[in-house]
Amino acid sequence: MESALYSNIKYLKTPPSWEDCFYQIYKLKEFKNLQTFLDDEVEKYVPELNIFPPPNLLYNSFNKCDFGNLKVCILGQDPYHSYGQAMGLSFSVPFKCKIPPSLKNIYKELKNDINMETPNHGDLTTWATQGVLLLNTSLTVREHCANSHSKYWKKITDTIIKYISDNKKNVIFMLWGRHARLKSYLIDINKHTILECGHPSPLSVRHYSGCKHFSKTNFILDSWGLHTINWNSLNSVGFEGAPLPANKKGNYTVTFN
Repeated sequence: MESALYSNIKYLKTPPSWEDCFYQIYKLKEFKNLQTFLDDEVEKYVPELNIFPPPNLLYNSFNKCDFGNLKVCILGQDPYHSYGQAMGLSFSVPFKCKIPPSLKNIYKELKNDINMETPNHGDLTTWATQGVLLLNTSLTVREHCANSHSKYWKKITDTIIKYISDNKKNVIFMLWGRHARLKSYLIDINKHTILECGHPSPLSVRHYSGCKHFSKTNFILDSWGLHTINWNSLNSVGFEGAPLPANKKGNYTVTFN
């Protein structure tokens, strides 16, 4: 089973641009505790239950978002815990997967905010490659058991957020929901911008709808002289993420109120 590979997560490939960050992580005693916990999880539950995402996607958010190009961080909480959904990017699912409720609400906000056509898939990879770090505060989860690994990842992902704050400038952090907002103390607001609102889950979407974080983000990036994010790039891919011909690519207009 793939989950057995979680016994050596220190040796999973990480991109060169994140090497210094992970060097600091691997020295933490909490990382050793995490590895011991994952070993126990595999021994107790695999193969009856899986660990998500698959090991080759554990560091997907870092592999897809180069540290030097990082401009936006959208902070999630827990990987999706049903089979075939988690892909190592917060809120994202593989191309063929049914779009989860939280992501549907994100798409509704995009429609209302920047009049973006709703994508027919849930793969957010094209955001990540533009400099959007889609980071969950827990990078693994046991199948059907939400938040089952969260406390073991807390120090690890807190270190990542603090590393970004200390070693970058002009990053926009989107903190959606109470869990994400609790991480604000890790971020230097003299160097970065925090956008806060409710979580897009159906349970709290009334505190998310109307946040206009997508247009606000591009307004701020433009004011900093940085390239804006083409949120509509999701509509520029076809079956299984293959690029569409140029004449089929959508466009959008950023508005800011």
